[in-house]
Amino acid sequence: MRKLTYYIACSLDGFIGDPGGDASSMYSFVDGEFLEYLRTEYPETLPTHGRRALGIDHLENRRFDTIIQGRASYELALKEGITSPYAHLREYVASRTLGESPDPHVEIVADDLVGKVRELKAEEGEFGIYLCGGSRLAGELLDEIDELVIKTYPIVLGTGMPMFGSGFAVTRFGLDEVRTFNNGVIVRTYGRKR
Repeated sequence: MRKLTYYIACSLDGFIGDPGGDASSMYSFVDGEFLEYLRTEYPETLPTHGRRALGIDHLENRRFDTIIQGRASYELALKEGITSPYAHLREYVASRTLGESPDPHVEIVADDLVGKVRELKAEEGEFGIYLCGGSRLAGELLDEIDELVIKTYPIVLGTGMPMFGSGFAVTRFGLDEVRTFNNGVIVRTYGRKR
């Protein structure tokens, strides 16, 4: 059984972006030390165009071979003319409104998202599934998430887009690993308690 991992950046107060979802206030923390961590531990989580710009497009996937993202996250790439932002992964976009995919490499999941995720998790393979952004998407898939990797940046937003856009539900995870960086970033990894 493959794992669904919600790999996400957030503020100290648990927001993944401002009220509109903009997370650019966190970009300044991607310094040399932290970028090296991303390059060596999670290279596939960097968009293809970013990997090319950094000269690391040749790096093999370490943890994931599939990505699921929400429409709003995907539209950030579309606004830049990029129709396949994670071309090095199998790409799925959850959207009831997007309609037809603008790229043959990107599959739109309009109905039964949970069923699709369960199908992907049931596949054989050594790599997991990367859940990339989308507060509502994470809330909808909360029961399917097996692992959380939370990159916490040393800022407070006060308000914004929460990590999980869902109703109240106590869901337990156990702390597996903590990694700290000189710039104040903390990466915590949690496994699902079932």
